[in-house]
Amino acid sequence: MKVVIGLFDTYDDADQAIRELGAAGVSPSDISVVAHGANRWYAHHRSQAAEDAVAGACLGGLVGGTAGLLAGLGVIAIPGLGSLAAAGWLAATTAGALTGAAAVGAAGGITSALIGSGLAKEDAGVYAEGIRRGGTLVVARVKDPAIPDAEQILRARSVNVAERRSEYEAAGWTGFDPYAG
Repeated sequence: MKVVIGLFDTYDDADQAIRELGAAGVSPSDISVVAHGANRWYAHHRSQAAEDAVAGACLGGLVGGTAGLLAGLGVIAIPGLGSLAAAGWLAATTAGALTGAAAVGAAGGITSALIGSGLAKEDAGVYAEGIRRGGTLVVARVKDPAIPDAEQILRARSVNVAERRSEYEAAGWTGFDPYAG
């Protein structure tokens, strides 16, 4: 199983990536999304879900899968990060990691979940920082080696993590800190 990940600056780009992953054959149960600003995410995607219901006759199972993922959105409240809209297996992992948050710091749930899914610690910090700054993270588990497009789908609209790290570091960022200004 391969884990592919993308950080998006806009909800629309993340949503389009989710749709394309579904069209490529990635099961909605293998796609996770974590977004900062749960209220904005819900407002955007609840209206999108209504539009999807109307378009459902044309798009069939793809819309159903995306709508199912969005219907599973929940809110994870993390001190220092605020409310995050989250759905999928990564959200469950993050929530589980938050159970022991007092020992490792509340925001450690996100970075711990990302590291646990195979990401390097340094990259997990950049992704977590991207979420803290208002981004949307999409993570997919790709079980079928015949789906080589999943990584390309996420890279097509997502930020370049190496460039984003450089931008953060040029501004004085030294690592993920949920309490930074």
